Amino acid sequence: MNNTPPLLEIDTPTFREQFPRRPFPVKHHLAEHPLFTVPRLLELAKALPENCVEYNQGDIPVNMDYKASPRTGLSAEETIRRIREAKSWMVLKYVEKDLEYQALLDQCLDQVRELSESVVPGMCNREGFIFLSSPGSTTPFHVDPEHNFLLQIQGKKFVSIFDPKDSKVATEADIERGLYGKVRNLAYTEEIQARGQVFELTPGQGVHFPVAAPHWVKNGPDVSISFSITFRSLSSEKQSAVRQLNARLRGRGILPKPIGQSPLGDNAKFQLYRVLRRVGVFK
Repeated sequence: MNNTPPLLEIDTPTFREQFPRRPFPVKHHLAEHPLFTVPRLLELAKALPENCVEYNQGDIPVNMDYKASPRTGLSAEETIRRIREAKSWMVLKYVEKDLEYQALLDQCLDQVRELSESVVPGMCNREGFIFLSSPGSTTPFHVDPEHNFLLQIQGKKFVSIFDPKDSKVATEADIERGLYGKVRNLAYTEEIQARGQVFELTPGQGVHFPVAAPHWVKNGPDVSISFSITFRSLSSEKQSAVRQLNARLRGRGILPKPIGQSPLGDNAKFQLYRVLRRVGVFK
């Protein structure tokens, strides 16, 4: 019998009603966890491969492309040590490469799986990301392909999340480019802001992101640390496959039906994608 106290507090009726289609709040007990202290995060950043540590200037526009984001001139270690005044945004990727973080990620996602498996079976590809941001930093408008729960550890942030099916925010072609094109971030204008939901996260609070939901983040007046626990499922893998194939078709001048318009067509694309991946067309 497992007597480990739960790290997440998820309201079961809310989960069953909202997951995986809509964002909703959750609570957690990680705010004082020793794995999120600055000394331990420094140790993690040094141990991770270089391509798993991304950082740049944090006081940037909501719609800035990540390739154009200016650097601060600081090293990763200096950025963490001086995060309060560095005006930086940093993410430590795939933290499950460290066994202690992997155990923490699994403990959280095992709880999620108890509720998610009946809705979206096949939890796989568990991955964790830790975000460290200076006061007032911005994470630009973008989309992600995973099921994601963002857990606020320190500081405050405001998370704006939009419906991935709202074409007035982003078309399906926009989402495909944001996920699989050369431009990672989406175009943002103030006019669309009212179409989203804003979640104010403080330590102990978190939020669920639907797959491919456009979103952006603004930090509050203090240093922010957040833990993003993500996973894939049979459903999300199918969405990724169809969107990748659609993006390839658009590149050839063909206008495919957006995902969800034709279940039979989506199934056919998924099977075709699997064949093409086996022969090396997709990686």
